[in-house]
Amino acid sequence: DGKIAKPRRLHNSHWGLVCPAETPEGRACGLVKNLSLMTYVSVGTPAGPIIEYLYQRAVEIIEEYDPKTNPNATKVFVNGQWIGVTRDAASLHETILNLRRHDTLSFEISLIRDVRAREFRIFTDCGRVMRPVFVVDNAPGENQGKLMFKREHVDRLQADNEIDTTGISEEDRDKVVFGWTGLVASGVVEYLDAEEEEMTMIAMSPEDLDEHRAMRQGHTIVEDTSDPHRRFKSKPNPAIRQYTHCE
Repeated sequence: DGKIAKPRRLHNSHWGLVCPAETPEGRACGLVKNLSLMTYVSVGTPAGPIIEYLYQRAVEIIEEYDPKTNPNATKVFVNGQWIGVTRDAASLHETILNLRRHDTLSFEISLIRDVRAREFRIFTDCGRVMRPVFVVDNAPGENQGKLMFKREHVDRLQADNEIDTTGISEEDRDKVVFGWTGLVASGVVEYLDAEEEEMTMIAMSPEDLDEHRAMRQGHTIVEDTSDPHRRFKSKPNPAIRQYTHCE
């Protein structure tokens, strides 16, 4: 068993979480998998306040649920425990997602809405491997289909270079400097684990996002073939309605 190669291979769900270049894949190497530089491992947050909030947001407890009167209800799970059902899973998911993006809830919390299985799963436990991605604004308006990351965020990051943080603690520094924590607290960058990532549509680059938006508006995408070192990529997929995140 110590000579088989399968445990040394990377699973497809490891994409973006485990570094394939730093991971030995030969038969003679040890079972070593290196986390990528941007990976974050959750430390866990209490689930009690979230469960109380869900019951206040029209989530029926299991004892009061009648499957005959409401057969299409969505099951709500918190850390694998079935706590109740909801009649409007889309509204509930959007509400809790906005709370996480506005820093009311911890950025570690994972929100998975499985439409096909009619399940809404929330995870607050520790040990989940997560990675950051840019958030795409899908609210109706002029900015629909564009990144939440704007010029104003770049200006605030550049202004951090002028702030003198010598001699202050890391906790006080986060209050003064915008930095990476400011991007996460502003909902510009979001941490996703492997399970939540399955329910998202992630664009590989902002350029792909712009091409998809132009295609949805009816414009013809013309590929520039003048650069011999251009990145090979596929044409925008007309079957994709919208992207939720971007690399």
